[in-house]
Amino acid sequence: MRILSAHDVRQAVPMAAAVDAVAAAFAQLSAGHATVPLRTRLDVPAAQAVSFFMPAHVADPAAPALGLKVVSVFPHNASLAIPTIHALVVLVDPTTGKALAALDGTYLTALRTGAGSGAATRHMARPESKVLVLFGAGAQARTQAHAVCAVRPIETIWIVNRTPTRAAELAETLRNDGLTAALRVAADARSALAEADVVCCATTSATPVFDDGDLRPGTHINGVGSFLHTMAEVPPATVQRARVIVDQRVAAWAEAGDLVQPHEAGLIGQEHVVGELGEVVSGHVAGRTSPEEITFFKSVGNAVQDLAVASLALQRAEAMGLGVEVAL
Repeated sequence: MRILSAHDVRQAVPMAAAVDAVAAAFAQLSAGHATVPLRTRLDVPAAQAVSFFMPAHVADPAAPALGLKVVSVFPHNASLAIPTIHALVVLVDPTTGKALAALDGTYLTALRTGAGSGAATRHMARPESKVLVLFGAGAQARTQAHAVCAVRPIETIWIVNRTPTRAAELAETLRNDGLTAALRVAADARSALAEADVVCCATTSATPVFDDGDLRPGTHINGVGSFLHTMAEVPPATVQRARVIVDQRVAAWAEAGDLVQPHEAGLIGQEHVVGELGEVVSGHVAGRTSPEEITFFKSVGNAVQDLAVASLALQRAEAMGLGVEVAL
């Protein structure tokens, strides 16, 4: 089997290719060609942490895939100067069951999450969108910026974070990555949202990170940070008036506080989710119905994203001679 590090994955899969791969995977999921059980959650109370186990099987004859991701979220890692999220992805041959590869899943998780927002932005944001507002300054925010810039002509990126120094550090990282958009640290959410065409929320906040009244008409929102009922980045009033698309209905209603909380408050019913991203990608559901509409893509993450990007990484790594071959 081949072992791929985060550096190998970064070399093998540019963001534009990841967006295409994830979009195709979501189309397969919504078409019923993938089996993706709800992820198994294992709490680690001593560390106030949680690990998730996420298997998937894609039965598409043109691109079959089988595998598993283990991802752990340990919030107190920040005090140890190590990442909050660690992950591992394992690919298995869907015809023989043989282990094919093990990939560092920490960067891959950020890459595929960004790619999901890129696919949503491609189909839901206004084509002329030029200003991106990022909430959060971690690894997820970095790939959100790259993904949106890959699909829209972004000229300005505002970074909103409760710690301005971290926002400034992310801006410098994005400059070093080669992004040509103007990178600015926002003094507050309202001033940034006054210019926003696209908003990406990539935080672990338990409460909304902006006020509904500050949104401009026609804004598209990607919400990728919250993954528990107790977490919500987007105001319930925004969810109530937005056109809502999710990665997968069952998973979103099981896990997304951004939806569960307004539902429990009686603001929305389950019919408020008009479709899955795969249905939008395949053209069965419109991502946007007017230039003035607020659109919201809510993602809790799906293992088909991991399989799609991991499979592409393995294919390209083999061609590029990346990684290490080991015999088990």
